[in-house]
Amino acid sequence: MSAGMCSVCGLPEELCICEEVAKEQQRITVKVNRRRYGKEVTIVEGLDPSEIDIHDLATYLKSKFACGGTIRGSTVELQGNHISRMKEVLMQRGFSADQIKD
Repeated sequence: MSAGMCSVCGLPEELCICEEVAKEQQRITVKVNRRRYGKEVTIVEGLDPSEIDIHDLATYLKSKFACGGTIRGSTVELQGNHISRMKEVLMQRGFSADQIKD
């Protein structure tokens, strides 16, 4: 019976709200760094990998912005400067606007 139950909130797996609660507690910072040869990289920091599926989020962001990217520790790095649309896309994903700092 415990196979279908969430170990954190105690609800059945299909009704689990742990990730939504975790999204409300995150403080996300978005910044742009300049790398070798003038290449720009958008970095999304402040995500907790134990509470949020960072691989799923990185895949979503890469497909949304049509760019390459990687995960380094608890940060997501995307090729190019996407800071202007990043807040809007993260809000579509379920994060609130006051959590995201540019």
